Amino acid sequence: MVDYDFGGQVAFVTGAAHGQGESHAQHYAKHGADVVVTDICEDIESNPYPMGTSDELRETADLVEDEGGEALTIEMDVRAESEVEAAVEEAVDEFGKIDILANNAGIWNMSDLTQMDERQWDELVDTNLKGVWLCSKHVGQHFVERGDGGKIVSTSSTAGFTGIAGGGHYVAAKHGINGLTKTLALELAEYDVNVNAVAPTGVDTPLVAGMTEAYGEETMDEMGQMSGPWNLFGDGGLVDARDITEAYLWLSSDAARYVTGTTLKVDAGFTAK
Repeated sequence: MVDYDFGGQVAFVTGAAHGQGESHAQHYAKHGADVVVTDICEDIESNPYPMGTSDELRETADLVEDEGGEALTIEMDVRAESEVEAAVEEAVDEFGKIDILANNAGIWNMSDLTQMDERQWDELVDTNLKGVWLCSKHVGQHFVERGDGGKIVSTSSTAGFTGIAGGGHYVAAKHGINGLTKTLALELAEYDVNVNAVAPTGVDTPLVAGMTEAYGEETMDEMGQMSGPWNLFGDGGLVDARDITEAYLWLSSDAARYVTGTTLKVDAGFTAK
């Protein structure tokens, strides 16, 4: 990885108990940052696979500390504004500031839109889209009040550029993140805040493993083939979380100081067809 310098900075990472969020938190610390690691640490009723746990979130904090960073662990539901607001306040009280918001928390499940019940729609869209808004709102307020710039990076998806049969709520949320990113970039530019998103293809994480167990390898393979393989390179399989982390680090760094309002595809060619 590139040798970024986040010394003296504080990163606030959601969905950090495992998967991409764990990778992001560890590597922010590896490059000098202190990290607030947050996760809901409980299951969501409509989701078919286990969510991250309190023990896993503590393990992420241990990884941060092993890399030399200070870690603050907060169990927080991104869907609940009171919890988000309290977490941001706790982070600022602990570290004095936040420099980077990594909006990573998200879930994924499947149902045709004509068969989906309201709970399934609400729980996914509230987690994947409303949560990005709420965290951006409260960390964004901190950036404005502090007056020293900041970085917001959110996890979109190839589903933010395509449709997925059986995943309409997920597609809607990820398209929404792309639009939210553009709008926040416009609103926060005068405060020197960069706002961007990353759109991964399929990533080798507990989320995808859980989806595969819940719906079967054949279903997941069919989804990957809708626009071509998940990955145009090698065996066409899943990419590694660290490849998504690399994009997060770049967009959070001074190297991307003039990049804002952009959704960066790290899709191994998935949307090229």
